[in-house]
Amino acid sequence: MNTKEWIRAGKFLLFSTGAGIIQVVSFTILNEWAKTGYWFSYLVALVLSVLFNFTVNRKFTFKAANNVPIAMLKVGLFYLVFTPVSTWAGNYFEGKGTNEYIVLAVTMLSNFVLEFLYTKYIVYHNAIDSAVKEKSE
Repeated sequence: MNTKEWIRAGKFLLFSTGAGIIQVVSFTILNEWAKTGYWFSYLVALVLSVLFNFTVNRKFTFKAANNVPIAMLKVGLFYLVFTPVSTWAGNYFEGKGTNEYIVLAVTMLSNFVLEFLYTKYIVYHNAIDSAVKEKSE
């Protein structure tokens, strides 16, 4: 990986950390204070995190000028698979006695790695840096 791609990965990590904070805070509020249960708390927190992550990474990490609805549809397809699998698995392990915050952490780490690869190679593959304006001399 060249320097530019390491910087891109670092930006994705930074913004994903912000999305992770949004996810943990919203999950905690719903799970601890509202007592909504694992799966509902997880789903709401995941949606908030995804919306934030999509918005900032599109603009600042991948600098993509491609069609936003198409890009969002592609991200939606990722979550069409990831969300039910991670919700079911998280609910299963939490029901078996695994601490819900350990389950959340493992799920978030899996999401981070899989989403970066999917976003880079499928969502923005041909549109990376397409929103960057050329500097005139």
